[in-house]
Amino acid sequence: MTTVDVGPLILGGNVFGWTADRNDSFAVLDAFVAAGGRAIDTADVYSDWVPGHTGGESETIIGEWLAARPGVREKLNIGTKVFMHSARPGLAPANIRAAIDDSLRRLQTDYVDIYYAHRDDPDVEQADYLAAFDGLVREGKVRAIGISQFSAERIASAVSITEAENLTPITYSQDEYNLVSRAIEHGSLPVIADAGIVEVPFFSLAAGFLTGKYRPGHAVESARLNRVNPHLENPRSVAVLDLLDDIAAAHAVPVAAVSLAWLRAQPAVAAPLASARTVEQLSALVASFELELSDAEVETLSAATAPVAA
Repeated sequence: MTTVDVGPLILGGNVFGWTADRNDSFAVLDAFVAAGGRAIDTADVYSDWVPGHTGGESETIIGEWLAARPGVREKLNIGTKVFMHSARPGLAPANIRAAIDDSLRRLQTDYVDIYYAHRDDPDVEQADYLAAFDGLVREGKVRAIGISQFSAERIASAVSITEAENLTPITYSQDEYNLVSRAIEHGSLPVIADAGIVEVPFFSLAAGFLTGKYRPGHAVESARLNRVNPHLENPRSVAVLDLLDDIAAAHAVPVAAVSLAWLRAQPAVAAPLASARTVEQLSALVASFELELSDAEVETLSAATAPVAA
């Protein structure tokens, strides 16, 4: 099983070419590397949901940045994904092969370090798409294989197939996981951990709620309010903000850094994934790089939002 050094935090590239223009994206990427960041995540679909976009905008910006920064590619681990691009949907083997070539061209690189199935594809035999991913590894176009948002049952079956067919094993899984969204702990996470798969959570800051920016009674104009409101309406989630405030003050770091450090301390988690539109936003993420919470602090936060088993 091939693992790569993702560092303390993976920089999400979903904003590049969307809410962060080329100049801002370059500035964030430069600041991330300067701070010691080692891994960047993107997807072929970013951001074809935007009117006038066709997908691949994020990969294109990252590729242009890499081309303008000689020697940087070798210092970074880059992950991208296949399945959701409107022009390259699904996990049919031929589509996977075409999609990786598209991504490599946009990223201006010969290989990606992690290639993810952005979703499971029930319309394709698992053995077929797992063999296609294995082929990319053998060809040197991909170093490690990842999945995203697979059910526990489908993870288990995929692991069984790779073992039985001697295919490249799945190394990484991306799933929604954060201090106030912990359903995975009673879902796929035990299977992921048992299989030796490494978790790299997305929505690590619960759409911004775990930055402390959103508070009951404090209006904030944001396109993310539809994702934040359920947390604002949950007394247990709101109560954890006070705990985060106290711990952040004790360490003299932003609330977001504490939220990310808690996630990094969880079993099976290699590093959280988070994005930043500006260098100013990135600073809170960078503050998490060196932050190590005490066992007591981790337990206090964990107890405050512990999910109830079904």
